[in-house]
Amino acid sequence: MSNGWSWFIIILTLANIAACWWLLATNSKRKPGEPAADETMGHVWDGDLREYNQPLPLWWMMLFYLTIIYGIGYLILYPALGNYEGLLGWTQTGQYEQELVQARNRYSAIYDRLAPMSIEELAADEQAMAIGHRVYVNNCSVCHGSDARGATTFPNLVDDDWLYGGSTDAILSSVVNGRAGMMPAMGPAMSDEAIDSVVQYVRSLSGLEHDAAAAAAGKAQFAVCAGCHGMDGAGNQVLGAPNLTDNVWLYGSEPAQIREGIVNGRANRMPAHGDLLGEERARIVSAYVYKLSRDANATP
Repeated sequence: MSNGWSWFIIILTLANIAACWWLLATNSKRKPGEPAADETMGHVWDGDLREYNQPLPLWWMMLFYLTIIYGIGYLILYPALGNYEGLLGWTQTGQYEQELVQARNRYSAIYDRLAPMSIEELAADEQAMAIGHRVYVNNCSVCHGSDARGATTFPNLVDDDWLYGGSTDAILSSVVNGRAGMMPAMGPAMSDEAIDSVVQYVRSLSGLEHDAAAAAAGKAQFAVCAGCHGMDGAGNQVLGAPNLTDNVWLYGSEPAQIREGIVNGRANRMPAHGDLLGEERARIVSAYVYKLSRDANATP
């Protein structure tokens, strides 16, 4: 902040405090010609309802003054006046770093015990999963839902259907590095008739209601899509290309929704959480997600 802006803030703040003090002081005194306390102001309503000149109670006035004094003390101790740093030298960055140190000291024994474990071992550890649940709720649930079942455009994490693979390494890589999914727009490269045929063919792959004749014609046109989704439409986890045969749809399975994806393409991004979470918590939340899917799809 420039010195000019700093002085502007300082002067404006102190002027407002002084104005509040002046307002309290001047309004607590009887003005010339004003009726004395307990005398009426000359206003009468409904025949007998009179306005009296009653000052604020002393204890109430003192509370206002104490508030101003407290505010001045705060401005002296903390950095609230422009570039002035405050007598305590407090900063939000310093407090954050101090809290990080306190947290590390408090939880270091727990993380030291969990650090040598594999993700599979973490998934079987009750304490690790309790931590993983809290990390998930605080960082992942806003997109994938508190129950991890996802929403439109956000993958369901418990259905055993994985764009990039459900192995422990694949899940950890997704958490740490994020993912950037991209389906190119095919509208400029295909006619409307070809797109409509491919839509029907794609719906047929997952057993949805479709036009058989159009789907048969769309099979040949699907060769344009097979480079990513495979000739059988089963997808490619290396590329993050969805499996089109399992009736799991990230953007919806209605013809209009499929057509929009073909014409305009799709772009979906999961942000990298490696720097935010750190290695320890990234491994634990990966184990939590791994356990969610494994438990949900375990054979009874």
